[in-house]
Amino acid sequence: MRLTAQDVERIAQTIRRAEETTSGEIVCVLARRSSDYAYVPPLWGAFAALASPWPLLLFTDLSTREIFSAQIAIFVVATLFVSWGPVRFFLTPRAVKRARAAREAIEQFFSRGVAATKGRTGVLIFVSCAERYARIVADDAIGAKIANEEWRNALDALLADMRQERVADGFVAAIEECARLLAKHAPPGASGDELPDKIYVI
Repeated sequence: MRLTAQDVERIAQTIRRAEETTSGEIVCVLARRSSDYAYVPPLWGAFAALASPWPLLLFTDLSTREIFSAQIAIFVVATLFVSWGPVRFFLTPRAVKRARAAREAIEQFFSRGVAATKGRTGVLIFVSCAERYARIVADDAIGAKIANEEWRNALDALLADMRQERVADGFVAAIEECARLLAKHAPPGASGDELPDKIYVI
């Protein structure tokens, strides 16, 4: 999923228009992936090395020293193989990928200043492409006023377009739905525009 320069500008304009109707702040983040999962290859390498002595003992006449040497070689080869990006990502459990994407969403919520608005009405729209993960994170003050089911409508609009590889359309739809919710509970105020009207691509 990629964004063109026109997509980036369209999303920024949608945020600007949305924030004219509310004192809430909307921030968008598009991550190519939430982690490099660098710890996965040695784990698989260790698993392969630890499992290898049993078939070697059963089906070969190798000595203990030769089996130990084979374990080392298997660890190195398996680790190098799983270090290849597509294989490493494929062999990372889905639950681990979702957990890492969820953690990245929270980290972005704080690092982009969404948690530091005056009225605590910031909203983060987060997408991690590789993990096929999307989440809307709302700050405490506005989150207490809007039910999860209402946020779900914005998330569903985002996910529907993501499934069709229309990530820019998904962000626009989610921004507009978030703005509609924010306008009801956080009308325009005097605080001004506290955060950049842009999408962060990381």
